[in-house]
Amino acid sequence: MASFGTRVAVAASGAARRMGAMLDGLGANIEVAKYTERLVPSTRFIAVDGIAPAVGGSNNFVAPSASVIGKVSIGDHSSVWYGATVRGDVNNVTIGTRTSVGDRAVVHVAKIQGDIPTSIGDNVTIGAGAIIHACTIENLCVIGESAQVMDGATVGTNSVVAPGAVVTPGTKVPSGELWSGSPAKKERALTSQEIASIAESAHDQLELAYLHSVENSKDYKQLIAEEEDRLDREIRGKGQGAWFDPNVPDPDDVLGQGSPGRIFNTTLTHPEEGLKFRAEQQEKNQ
Repeated sequence: MASFGTRVAVAASGAARRMGAMLDGLGANIEVAKYTERLVPSTRFIAVDGIAPAVGGSNNFVAPSASVIGKVSIGDHSSVWYGATVRGDVNNVTIGTRTSVGDRAVVHVAKIQGDIPTSIGDNVTIGAGAIIHACTIENLCVIGESAQVMDGATVGTNSVVAPGAVVTPGTKVPSGELWSGSPAKKERALTSQEIASIAESAHDQLELAYLHSVENSKDYKQLIAEEEDRLDREIRGKGQGAWFDPNVPDPDDVLGQGSPGRIFNTTLTHPEEGLKFRAEQQEKNQ
């Protein structure tokens, strides 16, 4: 039977909840502009004028804090990273396959000062904080961190725009060149090794995107289970310099029952294993 103090606490909490509900109802009745609070689990994909983004299959990664808005098409194996925005509200944005849009990057289009969409090709790496605005980025390009490619500009295949560079409106960056500065100018031609590294960069981002996609797909139950498993392994591994690996024989094992003091994942928690061990010993003695 509950104590007197417990009964008082339960009664008081119930009265407080009822009083809170009354005050909330009173506030709703006297407010001038009606407001309904809604829980929005994700704003990653937002339709504009009834047009929703078209993202490839399940092999794409769009971070939970990224926003893909309006008439946007994203090819397979591409990624939009944390805090990035791809906004196709007044025109369309096309992103090819195996292309990554880095953290906090912005991809937008133009309508007021010219009807210019944005087209980004395959195997393109867009660095963190970059701005891609109403322009064309051809296949196999690298746009450095915080660089800007502005309205009507074109970046040719196998080219690199250095971090912080500003490619001004209408500029044409030829294939196979490195451009830097503000306004961006040709720095030099790329070497064959640098051109090869462009595809390698896209592949590295692809593998990293797969890793983040798997981690972000886990629910809270999986995360709790993994954390408990990690702590369990860490505690068991103290003094050994590594986590406990159940696949490695324990040198402190006693008669197949595990190390003294360790009762988890041993035959002590599985009696049938103990019976099996006993039967084997009896067969040896016969």
